[in-house]
Amino acid sequence: MGSDGTKGGHGRLGRVLSGLAVAVGCLLFLGGFGWGALVYQPYTVPTDSMAPTVRPGDRVLAERIDGDAARRGDIVVFEDPGWGGGPMLKRVVGIGGDTVACCGEDGRLTVGGRAVDEPYLSASAAGGSPDAFTAKVPEGHLFLLGDERLGSLDSRAHLADVGRGSVPRSTVKGRLDAFAWPLRGGMIERPEGFAALPGGVSQPGPIRLITLSIAAGAVLIVAGAAHGPLTRRLSGGERGTRGTRGGRAVSGVGRR
Repeated sequence: MGSDGTKGGHGRLGRVLSGLAVAVGCLLFLGGFGWGALVYQPYTVPTDSMAPTVRPGDRVLAERIDGDAARRGDIVVFEDPGWGGGPMLKRVVGIGGDTVACCGEDGRLTVGGRAVDEPYLSASAAGGSPDAFTAKVPEGHLFLLGDERLGSLDSRAHLADVGRGSVPRSTVKGRLDAFAWPLRGGMIERPEGFAALPGGVSQPGPIRLITLSIAAGAVLIVAGAAHGPLTRRLSGGERGTRGTRGGRAVSGVGRR
């Protein structure tokens, strides 16, 4: 028996495994954060133009993408000097070649003549845009609207511009994937209303894998670090129990 109350070989194996768990845990934990920093950029939502999907003060994670990867239904972060120059968040409702119009007979937005369901709209904007419009999106451009259609300054406010309210794909810096804070939101879903249109909708980035890596790493670190103290405590308890039993036996002999 070793001094810690365990067989030497068994104790060494336990220490090796606990050290390995901590090492792998650190790799997963720190690697997950590093991976996330490379792929995602955090943003704080400044206005309510995308309510109720995202609200002012929300912290969101935007996957760094090239503008060519943007699809209809995506909420993108973009910077266009003609729109003020700073980072802005809007939803892509039309891409190059689309004719975007509002509103159809049932009050829905149409893209290429096809009505689109938009369940993410605020209750006050459920009837679509208050002003009718039709815009042909130039190739290499995106037509962007806010989910709060009654108050959002979006492509409708730039219809007189050369691009008919659209922005070049090159202005896109990222695509919203998830909420960082508050945790109420989780993932930002891709709207099914655009899935039937040519090109479909985009797929989420690796945020779930990154989160899993960080969580698994944290569990391994805690489990590996707790192994040594837990083993010593259990061993100490066993020694104390044996010592008590031995003392009682000696005491009994003395009374005889």
